[in-house]
Amino acid sequence: MELALVLVPLAAGFLLDWLFGDPRRLPHPVVLFGQMISWAERHWNKGRGRFWKGAAVAVGYPAAVLAAGWGIAHCALAAGGEWCYMLVATVFVFYGLANRSLIQEGGEVIRVLRTEGLEAGRRRLSWIVGRDTSELTPREIYTAVLETMAENLSDGVVAPLFYYAIGGFPAMMAYKMVNTLDSMIGYRDERYRRFGCCAARLDDALNYFPARITALLMACVAYRRGLFRFILRNCYMHASPNSGFPESAMAGILDCRFGGAHVYHGLLVEKPYIGEHDREVGYADYRRAVCVNERVSLLAVLLIAAVYCICYL
Repeated sequence: MELALVLVPLAAGFLLDWLFGDPRRLPHPVVLFGQMISWAERHWNKGRGRFWKGAAVAVGYPAAVLAAGWGIAHCALAAGGEWCYMLVATVFVFYGLANRSLIQEGGEVIRVLRTEGLEAGRRRLSWIVGRDTSELTPREIYTAVLETMAENLSDGVVAPLFYYAIGGFPAMMAYKMVNTLDSMIGYRDERYRRFGCCAARLDDALNYFPARITALLMACVAYRRGLFRFILRNCYMHASPNSGFPESAMAGILDCRFGGAHVYHGLLVEKPYIGEHDREVGYADYRRAVCVNERVSLLAVLLIAAVYCICYL
């Protein structure tokens, strides 16, 4: 039964995410995380000691989420036994994964671009990326969608699964808090540079292995000749120590080029190019990226299940 406590929530939560995506009409832990971070930013990101206040938030919030997760797990086991625990864990795995929503959001940007025009596509893209989208061309919008799908395959799928495998749904939710902190305050502009520094560095540390595992899985499910050499040559051509791995894998799979200059919060950021083939990308590339994301997600779940089964034999 101990093996079932891990594998049943893993399989059921993954299936629910694949079928439904993020349940927008239901309470979501990440929404609560965002409200907690917003409160802290409003009250503490000012005056003296902003670095230390931000560090306290970056460490304290995930620790609190981890402790709360352990408490919920213990209460579920004590109150309703193993079946109650598996039900609760399934819900949190469902909340912790975001691949279905990632694919849907990318597809919605492309649908709006194709049916409502460039300005509408730019506005819709701004919902899912941090860069300034007001001057992007259709080609740049497609490229931004593909980059986002690659990067968030690591942040939204493989990394949560990685931490679930290590520490169950409490560790998975603690990781989601760290990732939410980074997405909200982990910027280098004047407002967040000191307050969000620790959150950004912690997110980098926690994504170190998942980003590299993601690139490896992407290469396995969509291998072409020279792909591993391409990834190794381009994986550090990114400001982030981690994002370059899944992005270089996607660029290599699609034989296209990512990167270039983008504006973030009013600051021009020159990103090195990932890849050499400066070609037009389009809907067919998005569909191929969807296939890669779905296969990597399934493979990650199967690998976790296989490792646990081997360990319990």
